[in-house]
Amino acid sequence: MPDHNPGTLYVVATPIGNLDDLTARAIRVLGQVTRIAAEDTRHSGRLLTHLGLNKPMLSLHEHNEARRVETLDGYLAAGEDIALISDAGTPLISDPGFVLVRELRARHRHIVPIPGPCALITALSGAGLPTDRFVFAGFLPAKPGARRQALEGWKSREETLVFYESPHRILHTLEALQAQMAARDVVLARELTKTFETFLHGTPASLLEQLTADPNQARGEFVVIVAGAPPVEQSEHQDISADALLAALLEEGVGVKQGASIAARILGGRKQVWYARLQAIKGEH
Repeated sequence: MPDHNPGTLYVVATPIGNLDDLTARAIRVLGQVTRIAAEDTRHSGRLLTHLGLNKPMLSLHEHNEARRVETLDGYLAAGEDIALISDAGTPLISDPGFVLVRELRARHRHIVPIPGPCALITALSGAGLPTDRFVFAGFLPAKPGARRQALEGWKSREETLVFYESPHRILHTLEALQAQMAARDVVLARELTKTFETFLHGTPASLLEQLTADPNQARGEFVVIVAGAPPVEQSEHQDISADALLAALLEEGVGVKQGASIAARILGGRKQVWYARLQAIKGEH
């Protein structure tokens, strides 16, 4: 039997430190919903107490999220509104919730995001590194080999790189950055919106020196922001060489379609681009 008045799942962003950052809309929604799904009910219970709210809560974390889908879907089917919150910041952003939201969307449930605090956006807004394009990679792998491999895969990206890091791994991450991106500008955003909020700027080596000299700076949760790789410019010589190759292919009677495949294999890039370029050269002769 279809649900006549199903409830809504609200995905609610909560403060990452300063409780004053909780939006008026988030407070209203938390007060109106029937129950709250929280990453840690004890931790979130303190927030609700601060707001003077007493709501039924159930835990939803990485170890039980898949099992919670049917339970929460049942509540929604019965017409209950539910708020999903994480320990801090926006749910699903390196926090639980993706499995739940994906499954409920597949069931055509009504899902409403309530925007608010997010550590990566907060850090980017105050870091002074380019924000027009950035890549967020969550937490780097804990094992040294996997961490190095991950950074190897990211180091050629031209976008600003953003990672989360914990205090007990921040020095290891800086050492890995020094080994693979030694000349890059790096910003460490620490304890965002809290009393000891700090932005440290420098190379991986200089930041290692600062944190080693003052262990207090290695405490708290970190957002690590790394300047992207310098853009790779195509030289004039490469352009001439490419045109020479394309012209030679046409002179030898190679068809445009086959020539595009050969060019893509030798020079890289997309076949469609080389196809259009070959057509243009062919039209000039």
